[in-house]
Amino acid sequence: MLRRNVRLRKEFLYRKNLEGKEKEVYEKKRKLKDAMDNGTEVPTELRPEAKKLMRDMKIEGDIQAPDRDDEYTNAGVTDPKVFVTTSRDPSSKLIQFSKEVRDMIPNAAKLNRGSHSEAELMDACKANEVTDLIILSETRGVPDGMVVCHLPYGPTAYFGIMNCVMRHDIPDVDPSNPSQYPHLILDNFTTDLGKRISNILKYLFPVPKEDSHRVATFANNDDFVSFRHHFYKKEGKAIELRELGPRFELKPYRIILGTIEMKDADVEWALRPFMNTAGKKVAF
Repeated sequence: MLRRNVRLRKEFLYRKNLEGKEKEVYEKKRKLKDAMDNGTEVPTELRPEAKKLMRDMKIEGDIQAPDRDDEYTNAGVTDPKVFVTTSRDPSSKLIQFSKEVRDMIPNAAKLNRGSHSEAELMDACKANEVTDLIILSETRGVPDGMVVCHLPYGPTAYFGIMNCVMRHDIPDVDPSNPSQYPHLILDNFTTDLGKRISNILKYLFPVPKEDSHRVATFANNDDFVSFRHHFYKKEGKAIELRELGPRFELKPYRIILGTIEMKDADVEWALRPFMNTAGKKVAF
């Protein structure tokens, strides 16, 4: 099993390396096409290979941007299968929060952690064809951490949790728990890193039907991602909006190109101390 996982990971990294080369060629073709469309000179660095690029563009008919990666190739084709678990020896509050996270994500199931290691969790998830594993953690009984690990090759995103309010603590919360797949609102994820974060969160949820009245919102504000969960109902021309809960804020601080048990996985992005004092520049 270990040798097979190593081989599959090497094949995945090889494909990603090819995609990097394809992206470089695409950028060259785009610059050449822009120069032709605008009637400007071909950039100096492209002139030695301009004829070959033009010939390839003529054969292809048009240039298309390659995918950034193929980790979510089947996203939207098949519904995700998500496991939700906790750190070891969870408090009653963390157990309750894990149940609410399970309820807010369709097709999610709660997995009791017990004494299992991260490697054992990964093996169990892969054996059951799980697409994503969510691990929740706490400090002194307060949920303060979430890890989202996409299987089988990653990425893995690490989040801090702040201002967590559970369903029973929200005033006038809707007591029902509709089974409809929610529509997603992803607001203000404008940079490449922001789109990466939004994809990691977005692909936890299956594609909803058009008549679904359930809405899950991830809104970025100064690099803090606020989550809200609502159900709406139309009454004539008016729309009644009811909160389902839970509500919390996420602060992403690390993304690695691998699964959670890979200690030597490449770090795609990490929040550094100086980023907190870099004026008002936003990352997402």
